[in-house]
Amino acid sequence: MDQEAIPKPKHCRTQASSDETLLLPGLPNHLAQLCLAKINPSVLFSVCRSWRRLIYSPSFPPFFSLYAILSPPPPHHHHHNPNSPIQFSSLDPISNTWTSLPPPPSSPPLQLLHCHPSFLSRKLPIQWLSVSGRLVLVAATTHQFTPAMPRPLVFQPLSNQWSFGPPLPEPRRWCGVGTVGGKVYVASGIGTTYRGDVARSMEEWDTKRKEASSSWVKKACLKDGKFSREDVEAIGYRGKLWMVNSKGNAVKEGVVYDVQKDTWQDMPQGMLGGWNGPAAATINDDGHDDDVMYVVDERKGVLNKYVDENDCWEMVMESVVLREAEQVCAGRGRVCVVCANGRKIVVVDVVATPPRIWVVEPPQMLEVVAVHILPRMCRPD
Repeated sequence: MDQEAIPKPKHCRTQASSDETLLLPGLPNHLAQLCLAKINPSVLFSVCRSWRRLIYSPSFPPFFSLYAILSPPPPHHHHHNPNSPIQFSSLDPISNTWTSLPPPPSSPPLQLLHCHPSFLSRKLPIQWLSVSGRLVLVAATTHQFTPAMPRPLVFQPLSNQWSFGPPLPEPRRWCGVGTVGGKVYVASGIGTTYRGDVARSMEEWDTKRKEASSSWVKKACLKDGKFSREDVEAIGYRGKLWMVNSKGNAVKEGVVYDVQKDTWQDMPQGMLGGWNGPAAATINDDGHDDDVMYVVDERKGVLNKYVDENDCWEMVMESVVLREAEQVCAGRGRVCVVCANGRKIVVVDVVATPPRIWVVEPPQMLEVVAVHILPRMCRPD
């Protein structure tokens, strides 16, 4: 629908007898919402203030936004500052503005290390997931090179609130973190010191269970500890967890965890051979038949998708701006790629023919660590 074809209502600010702002003159607001929900939110945003408030209210179907972990560039990291410089922010695609998330709980203090002043050329992972419409921060490293997350930290966009998940039996870093069917999986990793049993272990947390009854459950172990390293990737795809122990074009090993059977197996050779950069899969919590896995060749700047039937990767598009890819998320017909040392986010519309591409800039003086696609945050009236 053309935005200019909708005139601004003359009585958009008309007051009802209950002093409630009417959305559409002559209709009660619950019926007006049903009508307005069929219009693109970007159109509603441009018409009047009451409609603008409506699209950010808990009662209105949420549109989707980009969520990012942000960090100051390396020269701005403070060697003696134990407090985390990491920030959490959301990009509203309608107003095209970045908004900071509410601060996470201060007890215990969140201390996340992404770049250490003594090792600026290396970036340490901060591992978070999109799980059933929520952000889940699972693992990271402190300035003392110890696990930063004794328990997951969860952000719910629709309520703008943080909460804690159950304590991890073995807090860890440098692990594989993924999600399948609303469950979070933590595989391998290292605690304060290396232990072989932790490096081979696998834990599962069902986020759909009530908080009082939720806990981590031990699952089948890995055969060895080769996946306990800082650049391990674990992607939930079609009911399984797919894991490699190295990014890029380096020699790597790959394994697959079957959630239903609680078993590990080797990764198909075609998938492993084409996994030449950061990867992500679209997530469908109600089923996995429509999931698609993508990988970006960080050296060539090629976005590929995996074809199960042929065990091969098929090119979606190639662009120079996709080179130096560091992290990827996928969903709602978009693939978002963190590139150029976090200085830009490349967005690819994979539904369009041919695919459409554009670049999103992070907030000033900040670099992007990782991104996810989730429902927009609600705004107070």
